[in-house]
Amino acid sequence: MAGGIGTRFWPISKTAHPKQFIDILGTGQTLIQQTYYRFARKFPKENIYIVTNNIYRDLVMEQIPDVTPDNILCEPTRRNTAPCIAFATYKIYQKDPDARIVVAPSDHIILKEDIFLNDVDIALNLTEKCDCLLTLGITPSRPDTGYGYIQFNEDVLPDKDARIKKVKTFTEKPDLDLAKSFIESGDFLWNSGIFIWSAKSILKAFEMYLPEINGIFNEGLDKFNTSEEDDFIRQAYSVCKNISIDYGIMEKARNVFVLCSDFGWSDLGTWGSLFDNHDKDYSNNAIIGNNIMTYDTTDCIISVPKDKLVVIEGLTDYIVAESKNILLICKKTDEQKIREFVNDVKIIKGEQFV
Repeated sequence: MAGGIGTRFWPISKTAHPKQFIDILGTGQTLIQQTYYRFARKFPKENIYIVTNNIYRDLVMEQIPDVTPDNILCEPTRRNTAPCIAFATYKIYQKDPDARIVVAPSDHIILKEDIFLNDVDIALNLTEKCDCLLTLGITPSRPDTGYGYIQFNEDVLPDKDARIKKVKTFTEKPDLDLAKSFIESGDFLWNSGIFIWSAKSILKAFEMYLPEINGIFNEGLDKFNTSEEDDFIRQAYSVCKNISIDYGIMEKARNVFVLCSDFGWSDLGTWGSLFDNHDKDYSNNAIIGNNIMTYDTTDCIISVPKDKLVVIEGLTDYIVAESKNILLICKKTDEQKIREFVNDVKIIKGEQFV
């Protein structure tokens, strides 16, 4: 899934060039490149589909020349993750009704790729034997308020893999006290947003819990993988509601299980998560840029064009981010306000800045 804007990483991430197409960590690969080539270690390229917005098709082809062009699925407008997943699932199902599917965001960090791919194998094997919807849950290392949480119980599936638990509840981004209580309880995991299921199982869930969306896409089953697909998708998205797969299906379905995992995961959704995952200097600053000088400055994340000279004095716990003609200076503790800043900028200064 590669159609998001990444507003929380503004001004580095903007509508025309969002974060999945940026080498945010300075590794030499953008986030979508890392994701694609991670899966390419296991799956043939003809089995890897990228769902993105129409306006990013050329960017995808530029950054991932190995991708099969017919496997770039272009949404005409953003409708959240449920329609995105329905689109891809029906396209795959039309080719292979027995397909098993991994759904992954394009902008996550996974440091332990071998462990991750092994967990994907375990999950895929399970979905071959079981009508279940499986998600990968991450063993939490701290009470983070930026992640969703999955509560599990001790029910296990027939294969007796102790790491696969029945999901009890989903909780979106709790406050700090609640996050602390989750960690202390020992039966909560971070929600990675990575799902594994069979095409039949997820379409059955769409039929049960999101019948309107299911009906829209099922009506065009004979148009997928034909010259009529693009026209059908434009019409489908014009009447499709905006809803996430978590809210629409995962929180309601009774056959949801979680595989307890630990593969060096971060959703890299905020400046704070980038700070946590980036190397630090002697003053615990995360520095992205070649000519940054700091004095009495600690615990900051500073991201500026690589050749720009920047001198900073006297800041603690700040975000300093510049991209082209935009400069953001914001307390790290207030980074949730960035969405508000972007909305205000759009209204007051114009869309060219967002």
